[in-house]
Amino acid sequence: MKIPVGILGATGSVGQKFIQLLENHPWFEITALGASERSAGKKYPEAVNWFMTGPIPENISSMIVNECKPNLNCKIIFSGLDSSVAGEIESEFARAGYIVVSNSRNHRFDPDVPLLIPEVNPDHLELIKQQNFGKGCIVTNPNCSTIGLVLVLKPLADRFGIEAVNVTTMQALSGAGYPGVASLDIIDNVIPYIGSEEEKMESEPLKILGSLVNGEIVNCDMIISAQCNRVAVLDGHTECVSVKLKSPATEAEIIDAWKSFTAEPQKLDLPTAPLRPVYYYEQNNYPQPKLHRNIDKGMAVHIGRLRKDPILDYKFVVTSHNTIRGAAGGAILNAELMVKKEYIKP
Repeated sequence: MKIPVGILGATGSVGQKFIQLLENHPWFEITALGASERSAGKKYPEAVNWFMTGPIPENISSMIVNECKPNLNCKIIFSGLDSSVAGEIESEFARAGYIVVSNSRNHRFDPDVPLLIPEVNPDHLELIKQQNFGKGCIVTNPNCSTIGLVLVLKPLADRFGIEAVNVTTMQALSGAGYPGVASLDIIDNVIPYIGSEEEKMESEPLKILGSLVNGEIVNCDMIISAQCNRVAVLDGHTECVSVKLKSPATEAEIIDAWKSFTAEPQKLDLPTAPLRPVYYYEQNNYPQPKLHRNIDKGMAVHIGRLRKDPILDYKFVVTSHNTIRGAAGGAILNAELMVKKEYIKP
């Protein structure tokens, strides 16, 4: 029997992606949809401006949208709410006994809330036991650009250690939601500012790659400098990364660290997990979002152009799917890990 799940912010871009990815999921079944007061009481097709590829799933078309109040018929809540309203609503659901798996930023730095990437820090789920929500809890996704970055840093941090990271992003339009960036602003243009994005990229990896010590996260000691840009790509963030390692490494050793990297989601054969978290390409013009973002369910991270850096040690290029791996797909993978580790019991 499948676990009933609800989606908050169901009419938004992340909410729609949750619906698309959860169709025919082997473990989870959507039983409730939540959105704003203006959408509540309407059938989902009447409330949503659907812009995913393919039609609204048939079982969702007949569902009525509810207000985001903790009276929904489900066990797990996937939250795609805007950060302007997410914080208290998510806490209210957790206090009412729901398992809240959030894509919003509001609770990411709460000391007892895991900022989770299942391949990187599954042990941080132990923080849930310190939360004061009774049978409920909150687990958060990192920022979409952070997830791609940390997945490629993790193998290097484990094998060589990392002192410093410099990253410049070229981020897809879908990361801004819908309707997002006006066409007259982005066509023939690059926008060199995304609100609070650089701060997220410079702070979130420190918690994710930190150590759980006596029930607290001790941040890792690397330094990160980030510059974030919006570009005219539909899906898929690209990041140009330079790293300074703590221990010497050859190019062959770094590539081996990436290619051999596997983790809990792969060992546990979680339904949404990629077969390989990281792909490395020898071609000089790879990776590219148009060519690589959908490989391995859109859940893998793609790397290329590893070479020496004259200021730090090495530099390379990363591409990942921002609305799948970086948002809804990442949150679903978090919930799958919680089920397998028995933090969620059917």
